[in-house]
Amino acid sequence: MTVSRVMNSKGKVRDATRERVMQAVRQLDYTPNLAASSLAAAQHTRIALVYTNPSGAYLREMLVGLLRVASRTSIQLVVDYWDNLDPEAERKAARAMSGKVDGVILPPPVCESHAAVSEFVRAEIPVVAIAAGRSSDEISCVRIDDLRAGKELAEYLIAKGHSRIGFIKGRPDLSASSNRYQGFQAALHEAGLPLETALVQQGDYTYRSGLKAAEKILAHKQRPTAIIASNDDMAAAAVSVAHRHGLDVPRDLAVVGFDDTSAATTVWPELTTIHQPIASMANAAIDILLRTIRRKDRSTRVLVDDKVVPHRLIVRGSVSSPGKRD
Repeated sequence: MTVSRVMNSKGKVRDATRERVMQAVRQLDYTPNLAASSLAAAQHTRIALVYTNPSGAYLREMLVGLLRVASRTSIQLVVDYWDNLDPEAERKAARAMSGKVDGVILPPPVCESHAAVSEFVRAEIPVVAIAAGRSSDEISCVRIDDLRAGKELAEYLIAKGHSRIGFIKGRPDLSASSNRYQGFQAALHEAGLPLETALVQQGDYTYRSGLKAAEKILAHKQRPTAIIASNDDMAAAAVSVAHRHGLDVPRDLAVVGFDDTSAATTVWPELTTIHQPIASMANAAIDILLRTIRRKDRSTRVLVDDKVVPHRLIVRGSVSSPGKRD
């Protein structure tokens, strides 16, 4: 305790004792362990992860990132499942949680719940939305550039020779979904290719919705040579439907997804997809929350950060030129 007082310049220590401590510090070439200090401070910090109706693969990736940083910093991670709550129920759940935690992480789809966000903001609880698809002046956000990613994915298929491309949309209540679709539209427009609305179907990021959407797309008289799905779960479903129709992937139909979750490598062929660094995004969210929670000037408003992390195209075996194997 005495050494701690001397090193941190806190409390009363006699000059003679202080000099003895500093002499030992010099002889041992001692430097304070800042990581240990952070660890001690983190032990009383409770961070909540709120999820609802997620993709299992997406949730696993996020939990890996959160658990890794939680074990390193010794924060207390609270996981809460909001099972298809309506807006008023989400507001009540957020109000109840506000008195128990220091910060909140909101992944899709609850990341864009106005009811929950407004309640946390009212309670001055720092919030980080993951993959919200847009920045906010009320809460922090960690995301990729979904519009650019959607455009790059479509451009890759076009460069491979595909001109009739189907698209399976994500949940309509998420701006990330619309941004990915807008990127797809922009790529078609720049390439001078028409948008065939019959080849565009609505999904909701679940495998089952991908099955239904792919069936509708492939039932078209002039089926596409490629399908873009707004996440890997729906892309995996499209591969399954293609096989059921006797189509070879990628020779007869190229299929690509988003996120690069475990679902991308548990189908055959493995999926070409956009890598969204979900675990790293969760790590960044924790970092933003800890910096906000520990800010010295509590009189200022909650800090807001909009962090756009890089994505990249991962090329695997689910794409070739039309009628060819690459």
